[in-house]
Amino acid sequence: MARTSPALAQEFELARCIRRVAGGRTWLEKTLWGLRDQEGGWNGAQILNSDGSFDLGPLQINSRWISRIAVMTDRPAASVRWWLVHDTCFNVDAARWIFLSGLGPRVDYWRAVGAYHSPTVWRQRMYASGVADRLQRRFGPAIFSSRGRIR
Repeated sequence: MARTSPALAQEFELARCIRRVAGGRTWLEKTLWGLRDQEGGWNGAQILNSDGSFDLGPLQINSRWISRIAVMTDRPAASVRWWLVHDTCFNVDAARWIFLSGLGPRVDYWRAVGAYHSPTVWRQRMYASGVADRLQRRFGPAIFSSRGRIR
């Protein structure tokens, strides 16, 4: 029987989690892959940022979100941090929530993608452009309709 490498096993788990939290919404599943590919995180990741915060896990959830997620889930902040770093599905679910929270008030897909990364407009634009490039690399140039929406 062939053995699966730890990195490949993590990718399978990530794919399973992304599919589950997208709930059959293809556009959301593809968006989560675009965010993940742009962020480049992995299970166990804790990347220190210049502002003293950390980017955690596969979708690099910024540690500034821990307190809000802790309140929402009624769980201790230390547990939330651990899950963001080590529980792939928890990390992906948090990324989904952060992205959809940004989509709600903005009603603009690309601004919500950018807001996942930063509240600063110029950083949002750069980030959204990077995610668009990653989506095209992963899914091909036909990923976008003529109106710029994900197919």
